[in-house]
Amino acid sequence: MRGKSVSLDSVSMRFGDFTAVQPTTLTIQAGEFFSILGPSGCGKTTLLRMISGFMSPTGGTIRIGDADVTALGPNRRPTALIFQNLALFPLMPVWENVAFGLEVRGVSRRDRREKAEELLALVALDGQGDKLPTALSGGQRQRVAIARALAVEPAVLLLDEPLSALDLKLRQHMRTELKEIQRKTGVTFLYITHDQGEALTMSDRVAVMRSGVVEQVGRGDDIYDNPATSFVASFVGESNRLTGTVDSISGGFATVSTRFGTLTARSGPGLAAGDKTIVFIRPERTRLQDTPDGAGLALRGTFLRRDLEGPFINLFFDCQGTPFSAHITNDSRHAAETGTDHWLRIAPEDALALPAGALARDE
Repeated sequence: MRGKSVSLDSVSMRFGDFTAVQPTTLTIQAGEFFSILGPSGCGKTTLLRMISGFMSPTGGTIRIGDADVTALGPNRRPTALIFQNLALFPLMPVWENVAFGLEVRGVSRRDRREKAEELLALVALDGQGDKLPTALSGGQRQRVAIARALAVEPAVLLLDEPLSALDLKLRQHMRTELKEIQRKTGVTFLYITHDQGEALTMSDRVAVMRSGVVEQVGRGDDIYDNPATSFVASFVGESNRLTGTVDSISGGFATVSTRFGTLTARSGPGLAAGDKTIVFIRPERTRLQDTPDGAGLALRGTFLRRDLEGPFINLFFDCQGTPFSAHITNDSRHAAETGTDHWLRIAPEDALALPAGALARDE
């Protein structure tokens, strides 16, 4: 199997007066694991359905490889789509589920069985072909759906939140499985999700959508460490936030006036002196110290509570009405008592100032 690229040129979708997807230009490389990440209703599934051919765009062009497929139906595109509910046939043995698309194409029963067993081995389901889907676990059924999609040798595999019905441990396991299957086959994977953990863990690149617009495309590290907008910064990962006004920008850093004093932070794209800004600080970059001394801004916070997450601890503070959190490793017990005051240090390189805009919780 070989993957093909997917190119969108000003692709849009309107339903009457409502625009679900604004004109979008995007290129997914051949053999790439690409995720579209965003909250419910942002247009990501609509975008997937236009690529698959189940919806026709109201504007723009869709190309898969060198071919313009904009006007082609789903059965004429080199794609396969895996839905959230998997849609397996419950009374059909696993191998026949996998080989169903080959039967439609007129492939002989012996060849179908041989191909099905080959694909079941690929997804680590050797010897499971004669079972019914109801005899398998949720993760195993997920792999049957993937094998069935791969049986027709698609150039692009489209996955619409396929792990959403699984429990946490199984979702985490299937992330690794999906990435390994994609690596083995070389098929282009286009993955739709609202779960940032899935997107960051599995993807070569991620597109973050909001209200029908792709706000940022990049590698997971870039999206997390250098979000381009306030929405991306608030949607991907947790952040502490301070509002203020930009006094000046120099050498890639912004000087910002806040209610707590002057703060220096990395300057994000599109920021200029005089702009209203939101400064984002990741909890793992928030430093605890005994004194207010040192570079950067120090905030005095009242300790509220401690949340244990096994190897990590989240500490929550109230800084004069502004909530703040610190994320630390669980290498020792934090003995602070509720109501005690502590200093929180924000170093310039650990803070990012972005133009004030919509936040994820406002969606």
